[in-house]
Amino acid sequence: MHTFYSYLILSLLTFSLPCFLLQATGSLTSVPKARNETRVGAILDQTSRLGKEAKVAIEIAIQDFNSKTDQPLVLYLQNSRNKPVHAAIAAKELIDEHKVKAIVGGHTWEEASTIAEVISDSKPDHGIPVFLSMAGTTPLQETNQWPFFIQAVPTQSTQMNAVAAILQSMRIRQVTLIYETSSSSSIISHLTQAFRQTGSQLTHILPLTSGSCSLDEELEVVNRQQRKVFVIHTSLELGVRVFQTAKKMEMTGNGYLWIATNAITDLFHSVNSTIISSLKGMVGVKSYYQENSPDFLNFRRRFRQKFHSDYPEEDNQDEPGIFAVQGYNIMKTLQTASLENFHEWKQIPGNTVEIVNVNGKGYHSVYWTEGSGFSETVEDDIKGVTNYTHSIDNVGQVLWPVQPWYASRRGRNLAESSENQMRVGVPGNSLFRQFVKVDLDPETNKPVINGFVIEVFDEMMKQLNQPYDPIPFYGSYDELIRKIHSKEFDAVAGDVTILSERHEFADFTQPYTESGLEMIVPVRSRLSNQPWLFLKPFTPTMWWITAAITIYNGFVIWLIERSHNKDLQGPIITQIGIILWLAFSTLFTLRGDKMHSNLSRMAVVVWLFVALVITQSYTASLASMLTAQRLEPTITSVEMLRNMNATVGYCNGSFVNKYLNEVLDFDDVKIKSYNSTHGYAKGLNSGEITAIFLEVPAAKVFLAQYCKSFIRTGETFKVGGFGFAFPKGFERLSDANKALMNVSESRKLKELEDKHLISEECVDEESSPDENGRLNVHSFWVLFVLTGGTSTVAIVIYIIRRIKEFKKSNQEHTNLSGLISTFIKDCKRRMRRTSSIVASVESARHTQNIDQLDNTDDDS
Repeated sequence: MHTFYSYLILSLLTFSLPCFLLQATGSLTSVPKARNETRVGAILDQTSRLGKEAKVAIEIAIQDFNSKTDQPLVLYLQNSRNKPVHAAIAAKELIDEHKVKAIVGGHTWEEASTIAEVISDSKPDHGIPVFLSMAGTTPLQETNQWPFFIQAVPTQSTQMNAVAAILQSMRIRQVTLIYETSSSSSIISHLTQAFRQTGSQLTHILPLTSGSCSLDEELEVVNRQQRKVFVIHTSLELGVRVFQTAKKMEMTGNGYLWIATNAITDLFHSVNSTIISSLKGMVGVKSYYQENSPDFLNFRRRFRQKFHSDYPEEDNQDEPGIFAVQGYNIMKTLQTASLENFHEWKQIPGNTVEIVNVNGKGYHSVYWTEGSGFSETVEDDIKGVTNYTHSIDNVGQVLWPVQPWYASRRGRNLAESSENQMRVGVPGNSLFRQFVKVDLDPETNKPVINGFVIEVFDEMMKQLNQPYDPIPFYGSYDELIRKIHSKEFDAVAGDVTILSERHEFADFTQPYTESGLEMIVPVRSRLSNQPWLFLKPFTPTMWWITAAITIYNGFVIWLIERSHNKDLQGPIITQIGIILWLAFSTLFTLRGDKMHSNLSRMAVVVWLFVALVITQSYTASLASMLTAQRLEPTITSVEMLRNMNATVGYCNGSFVNKYLNEVLDFDDVKIKSYNSTHGYAKGLNSGEITAIFLEVPAAKVFLAQYCKSFIRTGETFKVGGFGFAFPKGFERLSDANKALMNVSESRKLKELEDKHLISEECVDEESSPDENGRLNVHSFWVLFVLTGGTSTVAIVIYIIRRIKEFKKSNQEHTNLSGLISTFIKDCKRRMRRTSSIVASVESARHTQNIDQLDNTDDDS
């Protein structure tokens, strides 16, 4: 047993002695034998790049100071190993054992707050040491609880203000934050406060752990948010993994913007060009420090020598960064300041931020300074006063001077950027070309797009300072809206109606036209001052049928009465005139006293009755046209259409088909689509359809074109008006609505409406008469059959009688052919005889007149 305990104690001593020696050598860098020494402690994570840089820089600052004074600084270094518990133990040791008057360190807020808590709980007899924190991500207002706490480096708020300024310059409103949970979550409060000043908004937050193994799944979550702007605040290692994963998922480049905080960019100098190249396209805010001053160049030379000596494993990555600069400056400030008056110290200013864009194996830089904005260069004089040159309004104008991020023709699908070209889908087959007209330029073979909708959209985009590229699309309107959801278009500008189902794929502006669905039907009649108005009461067919029946009746009367009346006989030309005279004179008088046959009297009586009805109808219709303008619709309500089982029309490809079927209860077979306004008019005039349904803007155009033939009637059904479509969650939707209101209030919208919609020339005033107001054959066909039938019966009876009489007088002819031949010869003989008798009578009358003249001459 004794042997066992002896072995155990020996083993513990053997194990503990190296650790103790290592701790002793690591804790005490130099202990000068001087009475007026000032003991300073440093708690750094010497396993990280920032801790290594700070350690080397602080040691160089101590050497510089001690070489010039007899009151040296004694530095006690402690390694936190990036663990708050180690930082707490180190702080306790520095206070209790080494009795330091100041402690420097704590690059993370977790370490810094732990050190502050240890200092606050300790009550050393030599006084509470001052704590100079090197943590940039310090929560707002948290440090006020520790009077000994000094923020020795600029806080994260300056960096986040720079991020907010970049987004404001690019007109970006909504952002997704990706941050590492091991770092301080104070980044959220800093970023939110910065966005509050610029009007941006943190819409989604994605926390990640350093060991996340399912980055693709977590990134897919934010990719579905429809917000393609990401601020990433992680360690360099995790940031590189995230960005490379995003590249594989096609979440970089076209359509995306990644802005890295200085937690990533401040380490760019410490990585090789391969890693930098993998971050191509990333934008970042980086801590600014003066790199060209003689003091820094001297410090840089000494730093590289010592860093390479202390850390040869860093593989020649020995350039000093912001952490080295901060460590060196803190020690210089500590050497010249009074620790007893630490409460008078002011936070180290850091108002200037470097903004970088990774391009190839390096990056291009511009600068942002709080209160001064963006500038291309920064010049610091000897006294440290910063001068800004070449001020710029938009960071994108110089950050991408050669190859802009939006350089491709398709443009970067970042709708908020005033510098990129938005891809705007335009309907290529709009029924009403007054809204959207797409033609092909024969010279360039490129589409030329204009119209009312395009001009309104153009006015809105001018106010938004947003360029765009209109692209025709020849599918349906619903397919066009879905193209926004599939990211093929950034917006849609067309005569697109705002519908609830379309809101699933896009967000819409407020309507820029009147909303509603109207029913249009033909009018019953109209007044016209045409010179041929007297012909309007009858249709052309009615006129031709009336003339034909009249001439036919005149022929029947002439044929029956000619053998009894010598006035109806004579040459062929004379008898044709007599037939026409008889035909039209019977319209106004019966002349029954001069007719010898009851057959002719029967035909005339019936015809006179029919003529009376026709003439009275003509007179009434003409009087109505001359005295009243009737524009009553043929149909007054949807119920009438349904009761009539009528067929209605709508625009091919529009939502109206579904509305007519589901809301107004029309059967599918009673709904007909059309592809042109002429088709509408033709269908209504021919009776193919009884009514059409158009949205209010389209109804204005149609009625402007066909101003005399059709009229709107019935109620206006409530549907959404025309609106412009943007992606879901579009950050500038409120700006677009405001721009539309400005266009409307400046009367520009009214001018465009008058130019494209109301000013249409009426094409139906002369060419599309109102058929419903004219009398046609359909109204008189019974009368025409009656008079035509009566005359036909009369002439048939007359012919039968004549044949019988002729047969009696020519009994020698027994066969039919002989009778017909003899009958024709007899007719010709009668005609010649009649003509000769008339000629003889006329000659006798002429001779008698001459004799009378001669007798008169003899008497005189």
